Amino acid sequence: MIEIELDGKKVDIVEGSMIMHAADKAGTYIPHFCYHKKLSIAANCRMCLVDVEKMPKPMPACATPVTQGMIVRTKSDKAIKAQKSVMEFLLINHPLDCPICDQGGECQLQDLAVGYGGSSSRYEEEKRVVPVKDVGPLISMQEMSRCIHCTRCVRFGQEVAGVMELGMSHRGEHAEIETFIGESVDSELSGNMIDICPVGALTSKPFRYSARTWELSRRKSVSPHDSTGANLVVQVKNNQVMRVVPLENEAVNECWIADRDRFSYEALNSDERLTTPMIKQGGKWASVDWQTALEYVANGLKQIKANHGANSIGTLVSPHSTLEELHLAGALVRGLGSENIDYRLRNAEFESSSSVRWLGTSIASLSQLQRVLVVGSNLRKDHPLFAQRIRQAARMGCAVSAINTVATDWAIPVANAVHVPAGQWVQALADIATAIAAETGVSAPAAGSATVSAQAIAKSLLGGERKAVLLGNGAAHHAQATSLLSLANWIAEQTGASVGYLTEAANTVGAQVAGAVPGAGGLNAAQMLAGGLKAVFLLNTEPVFDSAAGAAHQLVKSEMVVSLSPFKANMEFSDVLLPIAPFTETSGTFVNAEGRVQSFHAVVKPLGETRPAWKVLRVLANMLNLPGFAFESSQEVLADLHIGDDATPTHVRADRLGNTSHAVPVLTGGATEPVVASIYQLDGLVRRATSLQLTADARATAAAPVAQEALA
Repeated sequence: MIEIELDGKKVDIVEGSMIMHAADKAGTYIPHFCYHKKLSIAANCRMCLVDVEKMPKPMPACATPVTQGMIVRTKSDKAIKAQKSVMEFLLINHPLDCPICDQGGECQLQDLAVGYGGSSSRYEEEKRVVPVKDVGPLISMQEMSRCIHCTRCVRFGQEVAGVMELGMSHRGEHAEIETFIGESVDSELSGNMIDICPVGALTSKPFRYSARTWELSRRKSVSPHDSTGANLVVQVKNNQVMRVVPLENEAVNECWIADRDRFSYEALNSDERLTTPMIKQGGKWASVDWQTALEYVANGLKQIKANHGANSIGTLVSPHSTLEELHLAGALVRGLGSENIDYRLRNAEFESSSSVRWLGTSIASLSQLQRVLVVGSNLRKDHPLFAQRIRQAARMGCAVSAINTVATDWAIPVANAVHVPAGQWVQALADIATAIAAETGVSAPAAGSATVSAQAIAKSLLGGERKAVLLGNGAAHHAQATSLLSLANWIAEQTGASVGYLTEAANTVGAQVAGAVPGAGGLNAAQMLAGGLKAVFLLNTEPVFDSAAGAAHQLVKSEMVVSLSPFKANMEFSDVLLPIAPFTETSGTFVNAEGRVQSFHAVVKPLGETRPAWKVLRVLANMLNLPGFAFESSQEVLADLHIGDDATPTHVRADRLGNTSHAVPVLTGGATEPVVASIYQLDGLVRRATSLQLTADARATAAAPVAQEALA
């Protein structure tokens, strides 16, 4: 630590820091555009010029290292004059279109021009014009004449997204930001460029011209998509979600969110929303009131239970549902005397475990890893923000190894990779275990051969200090998932690594905590989808898309299928549709991959006759005279679960989390590829978000037509 003087105040700061860091610590604001705390230092906007004693000219605060005894003045005449001069140059070519700019009201240039700009311009020549650019369905680059060349977007692509899709060409007043690799910006994190752009050059194409920033109310929420549990700020106008931006949380998503977190809100306002209960009569759908719909369901359940027994009733739930919804769904079906409930629609093996499978470490620690082995995951598309953290680790020297079916571009340097069919993943892990055993002199857990690639991965994992073996969606849904976990545990134990699942959905961990798995004698998801039920509840899930191709066609044989969904879904085989609230219209809780419990409130009123699912389940249970459903709020439902403790109320109790497995690995079998959702087919919201479905990722992995044809 060294001491400097900043505007007359003594500041202790770590040696090697910049003046900007010292100012941040002291709470002193220095105007800037190109500086961003998560990006490298470019020092090209020059707005942060400050007066440093004994320096002949003003120095950029973002790029000037502190020295012992340095005296800095940020508000001296010399500093202010320099900053005003820079602002005059920045405004020379900037168009005077603030009244029609989407960034108006939240623009850094606009704000700083008030403090450092002149009352009139001395520039009388023509301003330059930059051609319009179309870079895809998410980012608008219609007004690149506003660009001030801070290069934040360029550095974000290089350093955070891992792909330099934007760059700066030419020099001087001819310089402009444009695409280089392709004609569009296709990163799964591209929307963050909108947030970090300090002017109105990069704006949101779906949000464009739909509202002014001062008209929007802002409410906190949590992403319902992948297992990061990204914190969001949902912006609302006239009871309608207009925009979603990140809420900074260093322990979870830092200041970034994935594009599916940002743009999936379009589905909330789509024509596919279900706004009133519906019953199929004579093959035709008719809208009814809630009382009629719930009485129809209750009477049907009583009749089916009397005729076929309680075990003919089951529930398939989505891991994107809230903890409260999952808890009450399980309580309802068990109250009827059945143990048929499952969230694992895409699984091929159904392990019975008393422990909750989780990440095995904190999300923040992924950024500090020195060695990591990822098994069965398209990391960049399945978990964009986890990939971003591992990308940070790789930039600091982390050696990344992978086992997968095919080589996919993670935008991360991969040191060692094994690409084999899914049926050989267990053997690949056994080979790595054999190579580790040879290095350490212990017995291998299964027969394997120390191939060149296995030896390379083994040596990698035996080095370093902070290490992890991470099992992706493909490994979790694999027909030999237990064998993969068993071998991963052995490898982790021998190398000092943590072992964990990346976990697929926003509430995969929460579904386990809530007990949304079959009890003794209960049917798992595959057995229920195979046609073993007479009455089926589908909570927030669409089996056509959320399970193996063709698996849902047996549901037409059931006597009653009840779909609880925000959308007009499952109409081919459902008998009743009950409109339930998406995450923006209900309160609830998600548990992310690290076991962090995050509750949220509704940000808008339910659309039409839509009701929160936990309320629907509670009322239905009351109509069936089931005990234990006297909940008045979602908070009461959450309290009934007792998931945390006094020491860590924001996390699942440590004694409930565990990834250990003592199963004997089976090296043969599991030849079929695991069922894994593509990035924009993960859940009902992203499937119905128009802009996301126009992206390159969505076009490359269109919805599987096989499942649709199977129902025809």
